[in-house]
Amino acid sequence: MGVLQRLADRIDAVGEVIGRAVSWLAIVMILLGSYNAVVRYIGKLTDRSLASNTLLEAQWYLFAALFLGGAAWTLKEDAHVRVDVFYGRLGPRGKAWIDLVGTLVFLLPFCVFGVWVSMAPVIDSWQLWEGSPDPGGLPRYPIKTLVPVAFVLLGAQGVSMGLRKALFLLGVPRPGDDERPEGAP
Repeated sequence: MGVLQRLADRIDAVGEVIGRAVSWLAIVMILLGSYNAVVRYIGKLTDRSLASNTLLEAQWYLFAALFLGGAAWTLKEDAHVRVDVFYGRLGPRGKAWIDLVGTLVFLLPFCVFGVWVSMAPVIDSWQLWEGSPDPGGLPRYPIKTLVPVAFVLLGAQGVSMGLRKALFLLGVPRPGDDERPEGAP
């Protein structure tokens, strides 16, 4: 069981590093968005175009990278939106069962499907060296590549979560825990 815990720990560590790294993109995105808004108004006052398609596209590329790159970390931190009717009323074992079944039945198949359907457009985009249709726009193939990468990272984080929930339900204590999980056999 220690091997499974170490695997989950490694997946969590990778997700943590990537999540923290992409979280910094929020600051860059806000600064870029502020710049774009300010120069648009200055441009109106001076009758000069100070904005560029490159900067506008960079702003939404950063948003996409933040959203896609942060999805796995959000799952790891249990910070995702959860719409539940019963989950909040359940005890730790009930929640673990819901999380494990949800991961196996919904999350992991969704991630496999996401990788599967996104790969052909990504490959096509790379083969074409797809760029923006707008003058001065950015290439599209790098940002499209983030879609299957994000599904792989989210799926890996789902594996980590599933392993942890299964180990919890089996009564395997986490390293450093002095007690067995509540309600464990």
